[in-house]
Amino acid sequence: MTIIPEDLAINKPDKTLLNKMNKTDLKEKVLYKIDTDFHSISVVENKFGRFIKYKDTYQAGYIENEFYKGNLPYINYFLIPYLVNPNIKTILFIGLGSGIILKQYQTLFKKLKKIDIVDIEEYIFPVAEKYFDFKLSDKMNFYLQDALIYLKNSKQKYDLIVVDIADNEGIDERFTTNEYFSSIKNHLTKNGIFVSNMPSSRDVFNKKNKFILDLIKKHKDIFTDTKLYNGKTSNEIFYKVFFNIDKEVLDITNLIIISSNKEIKFKQNVKDIENLNVNITKYLEDSI
Repeated sequence: MTIIPEDLAINKPDKTLLNKMNKTDLKEKVLYKIDTDFHSISVVENKFGRFIKYKDTYQAGYIENEFYKGNLPYINYFLIPYLVNPNIKTILFIGLGSGIILKQYQTLFKKLKKIDIVDIEEYIFPVAEKYFDFKLSDKMNFYLQDALIYLKNSKQKYDLIVVDIADNEGIDERFTTNEYFSSIKNHLTKNGIFVSNMPSSRDVFNKKNKFILDLIKKHKDIFTDTKLYNGKTSNEIFYKVFFNIDKEVLDITNLIIISSNKEIKFKQNVKDIENLNVNITKYLEDSI
Protein backbone atom coordinates (compact mmCIF):
# COMPACT_ATOMS: atom_id res chain seq x y z
CA MET A 1 0.00 0.00 0.00
CA THR A 2 1.14 3.54 -0.79
CA ILE A 3 0.59 6.60 1.40
CA ILE A 4 -0.62 9.25 -1.06
CA PRO A 5 0.20 12.82 0.09
CA GLU A 6 -2.95 14.36 -1.39
CA ASP A 7 -5.08 12.01 0.71
CA LEU A 8 -3.65 13.56 3.88
CA ALA A 9 -4.97 17.06 3.17
CA ILE A 10 -7.44 18.35 5.76
CA ASN A 11 -8.03 21.97 4.75
CA LYS A 12 -9.10 23.19 1.32
CA PRO A 13 -6.81 25.58 -0.57
CA ASP A 14 -7.65 29.15 -1.52
CA LYS A 15 -9.39 28.74 -4.89
CA THR A 16 -7.91 31.93 -6.36
CA LEU A 17 -4.35 30.89 -5.54
CA LEU A 18 -4.99 27.32 -6.67
CA ASN A 19 -6.26 28.59 -10.03
CA LYS A 20 -3.15 30.75 -10.36
CA MET A 21 -0.99 27.69 -9.76
CA ASN A 22 -2.93 25.55 -12.23
CA LYS A 23 -2.71 28.21 -14.94
CA THR A 24 1.04 28.69 -14.55
CA ASP A 25 2.91 27.32 -17.55
CA LEU A 26 6.37 26.30 -16.38
CA LYS A 27 7.38 25.57 -20.00
CA GLU A 28 9.32 22.49 -19.05
CA LYS A 29 11.77 20.96 -21.47
CA VAL A 30 12.09 17.20 -21.03
CA LEU A 31 15.73 16.15 -21.17
CA TYR A 32 15.18 12.50 -20.31
CA LYS A 33 12.25 10.18 -19.67
CA ILE A 34 11.87 6.51 -18.85
CA ASP A 35 9.28 4.21 -17.26
CA THR A 36 10.87 1.59 -15.03
CA ASP A 37 9.61 -1.16 -12.76
CA PHE A 38 9.43 1.37 -9.91
CA HIS A 39 9.03 4.89 -11.30
CA SER A 40 8.09 7.09 -14.20
CA ILE A 41 11.29 9.14 -14.24
CA SER A 42 11.85 12.36 -16.11
CA VAL A 43 14.53 15.01 -15.99
CA VAL A 44 13.09 18.41 -16.84
CA GLU A 45 14.46 21.88 -17.22
CA ASN A 46 12.64 25.21 -16.97
CA LYS A 47 13.55 28.81 -16.25
CA PHE A 48 13.90 27.97 -12.55
CA GLY A 49 16.37 25.08 -12.83
CA ARG A 50 16.74 21.38 -13.51
CA PHE A 51 14.79 18.66 -11.72
CA ILE A 52 14.08 14.96 -11.35
CA LYS A 53 10.40 14.10 -11.38
CA TYR A 54 8.64 10.87 -10.49
CA LYS A 55 5.49 11.07 -12.59
CA ASP A 56 4.24 14.63 -11.84
CA THR A 57 6.12 15.31 -8.61
CA TYR A 58 9.46 17.09 -8.19
CA GLN A 59 11.76 14.76 -6.26
CA ALA A 60 15.17 16.40 -6.50
CA GLY A 61 17.10 18.97 -8.44
CA TYR A 62 18.59 22.41 -8.42
CA ILE A 63 16.90 25.83 -8.41
CA GLU A 64 18.74 28.82 -9.83
CA ASN A 65 16.62 31.91 -9.34
CA GLU A 66 17.11 35.48 -8.13
CA PHE A 67 14.99 34.65 -5.08
CA TYR A 68 16.65 31.33 -4.22
CA LYS A 69 19.54 29.19 -5.40
CA GLY A 70 20.16 25.60 -4.29
CA ASN A 71 18.54 22.22 -3.66
CA LEU A 72 14.83 21.73 -3.64
CA PRO A 73 14.43 23.59 -0.35
CA TYR A 74 12.97 20.77 1.76
CA ILE A 75 16.27 18.92 1.36
CA ASN A 76 18.01 21.67 3.35
CA TYR A 77 16.46 20.28 6.53
CA PHE A 78 18.77 17.28 6.01
CA LEU A 79 21.67 19.58 6.96
CA ILE A 80 20.36 20.04 10.51
CA PRO A 81 22.20 16.96 11.90
CA TYR A 82 25.45 18.85 11.37
CA LEU A 83 24.33 21.22 14.11
CA VAL A 84 23.90 18.26 16.45
CA ASN A 85 27.10 16.39 15.61
CA PRO A 86 29.65 17.98 13.25
CA ASN A 87 31.90 14.95 13.76
CA ILE A 88 29.73 12.43 11.95
CA LYS A 89 31.89 9.74 10.33
CA THR A 90 29.42 7.29 8.75
CA ILE A 91 26.23 8.02 6.82
CA LEU A 92 23.53 5.83 5.31
CA PHE A 93 21.52 7.68 2.65
CA ILE A 94 18.42 5.88 1.37
CA GLY A 95 17.06 7.41 -1.84
CA LEU A 96 19.78 9.00 -4.00
CA GLY A 97 17.87 11.69 -5.89
CA SER A 98 20.26 14.15 -7.54
CA GLY A 99 23.06 13.48 -5.04
CA ILE A 100 23.62 17.21 -4.44
CA ILE A 101 23.16 16.88 -0.67
CA LEU A 102 25.90 14.23 -0.57
CA LYS A 103 28.38 16.70 -2.01
CA GLN A 104 27.40 19.11 0.76
CA TYR A 105 27.89 16.42 3.39
CA GLN A 106 31.44 15.84 2.18
CA THR A 107 32.13 19.56 2.51
CA LEU A 108 30.57 19.86 5.98
CA PHE A 109 31.66 16.72 7.79
CA LYS A 110 35.43 16.99 8.07
CA LYS A 111 35.80 13.58 9.75
CA LEU A 112 33.57 11.74 7.30
CA LYS A 113 34.82 8.27 6.41
CA LYS A 114 31.94 6.63 4.56
CA ILE A 115 28.59 7.28 2.88
CA ASP A 116 26.57 4.20 1.92
CA ILE A 117 23.84 4.99 -0.62
CA VAL A 118 20.91 2.63 -1.14
CA ASP A 119 18.32 2.93 -3.90
CA ILE A 120 16.01 0.40 -5.52
CA GLU A 121 15.92 2.32 -8.80
CA GLU A 122 18.65 1.21 -11.23
CA TYR A 123 18.26 4.31 -13.42
CA ILE A 124 18.64 6.93 -10.70
CA PHE A 125 22.42 6.71 -10.45
CA PRO A 126 23.06 7.34 -14.18
CA VAL A 127 20.50 10.18 -14.08
CA ALA A 128 22.29 11.83 -11.15
CA GLU A 129 25.63 11.28 -12.85
CA LYS A 130 24.68 12.62 -16.28
CA TYR A 131 22.31 15.46 -15.42
CA PHE A 132 23.50 16.62 -11.98
CA ASP A 133 27.24 15.97 -12.18
CA PHE A 134 27.13 13.43 -9.36
CA LYS A 135 30.16 11.20 -8.95
CA LEU A 136 30.98 8.56 -6.40
CA SER A 137 33.93 9.60 -4.29
CA ASP A 138 36.27 7.15 -2.61
CA LYS A 139 34.13 7.56 0.53
CA MET A 140 30.91 6.47 -1.18
CA ASN A 141 29.37 3.07 -1.87
CA PHE A 142 26.22 2.63 -3.97
CA TYR A 143 23.93 -0.35 -3.38
CA LEU A 144 21.20 -1.12 -5.89
CA GLN A 145 18.81 -2.77 -3.48
CA ASP A 146 15.51 -2.58 -1.65
CA ALA A 147 16.33 -0.54 1.47
CA LEU A 148 14.48 -2.92 3.78
CA ILE A 149 16.51 -5.86 2.50
CA TYR A 150 19.68 -3.84 2.95
CA LEU A 151 18.76 -3.02 6.55
CA LYS A 152 17.90 -6.65 7.22
CA ASN A 153 21.22 -7.98 5.94
CA SER A 154 23.62 -5.22 6.98
CA LYS A 155 25.42 -5.20 10.33
CA GLN A 156 26.82 -1.67 9.85
CA LYS A 157 25.95 1.08 12.33
CA TYR A 158 25.80 4.72 11.25
CA ASP A 159 26.15 8.12 12.87
CA LEU A 160 23.49 9.45 10.48
CA ILE A 161 20.72 7.73 8.52
CA VAL A 162 18.70 9.82 6.05
CA VAL A 163 15.64 8.39 4.29
CA ASP A 164 14.00 10.28 1.43
CA ILE A 165 12.09 7.86 -0.77
CA ALA A 166 8.95 7.83 -2.87
CA ASP A 167 7.33 5.99 -5.74
CA ASN A 168 5.14 7.61 -8.39
CA GLU A 169 2.28 8.16 -5.98
CA GLY A 170 3.79 8.54 -2.50
CA ILE A 171 5.41 6.58 0.33
CA ASP A 172 5.45 2.80 0.58
CA GLU A 173 3.65 1.83 3.79
CA ARG A 174 6.49 -0.58 4.61
CA PHE A 175 8.52 2.48 5.63
CA THR A 176 6.05 3.44 8.34
CA THR A 177 5.98 0.31 10.51
CA ASN A 178 7.34 -0.29 14.02
CA GLU A 179 9.53 -3.04 12.59
CA TYR A 180 11.12 -0.63 10.14
CA PHE A 181 11.78 2.06 12.75
CA SER A 182 13.23 -0.52 15.15
CA SER A 183 15.54 -1.67 12.37
CA ILE A 184 16.68 1.92 11.80
CA LYS A 185 17.35 2.30 15.53
CA ASN A 186 19.44 -0.87 15.54
CA HIS A 187 21.61 0.54 12.74
CA LEU A 188 22.36 3.78 14.57
CA THR A 189 25.45 4.29 16.68
CA LYS A 190 25.02 5.29 20.31
CA ASN A 191 24.61 8.97 19.40
CA GLY A 192 23.22 8.30 15.93
CA ILE A 193 20.66 10.54 14.20
CA PHE A 194 17.79 9.48 11.94
CA VAL A 195 16.18 11.91 9.48
CA SER A 196 13.16 11.12 7.33
CA ASN A 197 10.88 13.05 5.00
CA MET A 198 7.17 12.32 5.26
CA PRO A 199 4.05 13.91 3.70
CA SER A 200 1.60 15.57 6.06
CA SER A 201 -1.19 18.09 6.31
CA ARG A 202 0.26 21.47 7.31
CA ASP A 203 -2.06 21.18 10.29
CA VAL A 204 0.27 18.56 11.74
CA PHE A 205 -1.37 18.02 15.13
CA ASN A 206 -4.98 18.06 13.93
CA LYS A 207 -6.73 14.92 15.19
CA LYS A 208 -7.84 14.26 11.59
CA ASN A 209 -4.17 13.87 10.65
CA LYS A 210 -4.25 10.35 12.04
CA PHE A 211 -1.52 8.84 9.86
CA ILE A 212 1.05 11.43 10.95
CA LEU A 213 -0.01 11.44 14.60
CA ASP A 214 0.44 7.66 14.68
CA LEU A 215 3.80 8.04 12.95
CA ILE A 216 5.02 10.62 15.47
CA LYS A 217 3.96 8.34 18.32
CA LYS A 218 5.97 5.47 16.83
CA HIS A 219 9.07 7.67 16.68
CA LYS A 220 8.62 8.82 20.28
CA ASP A 221 8.04 5.26 21.49
CA ILE A 222 11.12 3.88 19.74
CA PHE A 223 13.68 6.71 19.91
CA THR A 224 14.93 8.71 22.89
CA ASP A 225 14.28 12.11 21.31
CA THR A 226 12.34 13.34 18.28
CA LYS A 227 12.05 16.78 16.69
CA LEU A 228 9.64 17.85 13.94
CA TYR A 229 9.98 20.49 11.22
CA ASN A 230 6.81 21.49 9.39
CA GLY A 231 8.38 22.55 6.07
CA LYS A 232 7.08 26.13 6.22
CA THR A 233 10.30 27.73 4.97
CA SER A 234 10.73 25.27 2.12
CA ASN A 235 7.08 25.64 1.12
CA GLU A 236 7.33 29.43 1.03
CA ILE A 237 10.39 29.23 -1.22
CA PHE A 238 8.70 26.71 -3.51
CA TYR A 239 5.51 28.74 -4.00
CA LYS A 240 7.45 31.98 -4.45
CA VAL A 241 9.90 30.61 -6.99
CA PHE A 242 7.52 28.55 -9.14
CA PHE A 243 4.27 30.53 -8.88
CA ASN A 244 5.20 33.95 -7.46
CA ILE A 245 2.82 33.32 -4.56
CA ASP A 246 3.83 34.63 -1.12
CA LYS A 247 2.04 32.04 0.99
CA GLU A 248 1.49 28.30 1.27
CA VAL A 249 -1.38 27.09 -0.89
CA LEU A 250 -1.95 23.35 -0.71
CA ASP A 251 -2.53 21.67 2.63
CA ILE A 252 0.37 19.29 2.08
CA THR A 253 3.89 19.69 3.40
CA ASN A 254 7.16 17.84 3.78
CA LEU A 255 7.28 16.94 7.46
CA ILE A 256 10.91 16.37 8.41
CA ILE A 257 11.28 14.06 11.40
CA ILE A 258 14.61 13.92 13.23
CA SER A 259 15.09 11.24 15.88
CA SER A 260 17.99 9.97 17.93
CA ASN A 261 18.97 7.41 20.54
CA LYS A 262 20.23 10.38 22.56
CA GLU A 263 18.79 13.78 23.48
CA ILE A 264 19.12 16.11 20.49
CA LYS A 265 21.16 19.21 21.38
CA PHE A 266 22.34 21.85 18.92
CA LYS A 267 25.82 23.32 18.68
CA GLN A 268 26.56 26.84 17.45
CA ASN A 269 28.09 26.24 14.03
CA VAL A 270 25.46 27.61 11.65
CA LYS A 271 28.11 29.57 9.71
CA ASP A 272 29.48 26.36 8.21
CA ILE A 273 26.08 25.66 6.67
CA GLU A 274 25.58 29.29 5.69
CA ASN A 275 28.77 28.93 3.66
CA LEU A 276 26.76 26.52 1.50
CA ASN A 277 24.35 29.39 0.79
CA VAL A 278 21.68 27.94 3.11
CA ASN A 279 20.06 30.09 5.80
CA ILE A 280 19.70 27.15 8.18
CA THR A 281 18.54 29.40 11.03
CA LYS A 282 15.34 30.03 9.09
CA TYR A 283 14.73 26.29 8.69
CA LEU A 284 15.31 25.71 12.39
CA GLU A 285 12.47 28.14 13.12
CA ASP A 286 10.09 25.58 11.58
CA SER A 287 10.47 23.33 14.61
CA ILE A 288 7.08 22.39 16.08
